[in-house]
Amino acid sequence: MTETPLYTALLSHQSLRRASFHTPGHKSNPAALPQKLLSLDYTELPDTDSLFEAEGPILRAEEAAAALFGTKRTLFSAGGCTLCIQAMLRLAAPCGGSVLCSRVVHRSAVNTMALLGLTPVWSMPEDLCAAVEQHPDVKAVYLTSPSYYGELADIPALAAACNQHGIPLLVDNAHGAHLFFTDPVLHPIALGASMTACSAHKTLNVLTGGAWLNLADARFADGAKNAMSLFGSTSPSYPIMASLDYCRAWLEEHGRAAFTQLQARVHALKTALQAMGLRVLGMAPDDSPLRWDPTRVTVDTASIGLAGTKAAERLRQAGCEPEYADSQCVVCIATPFNTEEDFTRLETGFRELLRHAGAPLPAGNTIAQLPPLPPVRASLREAVLAPAESVPLALK
Repeated sequence: MTETPLYTALLSHQSLRRASFHTPGHKSNPAALPQKLLSLDYTELPDTDSLFEAEGPILRAEEAAAALFGTKRTLFSAGGCTLCIQAMLRLAAPCGGSVLCSRVVHRSAVNTMALLGLTPVWSMPEDLCAAVEQHPDVKAVYLTSPSYYGELADIPALAAACNQHGIPLLVDNAHGAHLFFTDPVLHPIALGASMTACSAHKTLNVLTGGAWLNLADARFADGAKNAMSLFGSTSPSYPIMASLDYCRAWLEEHGRAAFTQLQARVHALKTALQAMGLRVLGMAPDDSPLRWDPTRVTVDTASIGLAGTKAAERLRQAGCEPEYADSQCVVCIATPFNTEEDFTRLETGFRELLRHAGAPLPAGNTIAQLPPLPPVRASLREAVLAPAESVPLALK
């Protein structure tokens, strides 16, 4: 066979046998998914249904998911959370208009607003509730929760503010599909959101690309398939959709117990890391349990003199692969499919970091802050589609 660069690289990475604290949530654990999924790579046939028509088994699978999540409708996406975000914005503002947006949003939302000709009204995350009162004529309020670090927005307060003005609340819940099964339940749909985009593959036993569009507001249910078909591939992956269906069944039977056990294990890990002298986000005495994902492990390594990127390199050397790192923190995603050996290896890896500790780096006590909102010089569509060059952003 001729050279296969990507296939070979994946085999090489697999041979490292690192403990996975990154997506996908199944962690390549044989117990997480049926072993015959590859053999189910079919297409739209009379007995396999079609995603954007959904009149047979796909419809029944989506109805079962809606029953689990208590929604008016839940739709499958084989195009990741991006397709769900595209559909949410299309449903909320089909004829254009303004959307009140948190400054921290995924680029798929920015690109979708540009394609749909929507005008974002930007707000810093902490100012969203007040901004709702100042912009009661927007078509929707859009934000990301939880953040990569695991921090949760105050969804109940935002939902109340939106309800007062009849504005739908849209949540990019990419990293929070599992929050229906935590204690307390922290999923945005359960807390009052109108629609959520839930990237199931990030924290659950779903193949990469599998996501749910959850609709709590009946106003948007009928047009949802058309909104998804505007952006989605006409060749969705059946193994991905089958994994969504399998995951829903697994959650019905095991979800609550599995995440109760995971929360306890993650809390024990965080407690151990704190005892070592590491700063773990969400573990301060005055932190509300409603503000943080209890399964996310985010450690501020800058507080011990190590940039998160350097800490991630050392964790890899210790046999652990984190999800994300920046100048401040290293982020690890734990799911029920991590093994006890994974957790032990991660704790050992963090303990090794302390051998390289030094004086705290500048701004070592907080997550890097965003700069103030700049003035708007062009429409979003003009800005996204215009010729451009990248320049460094200096954070001061």
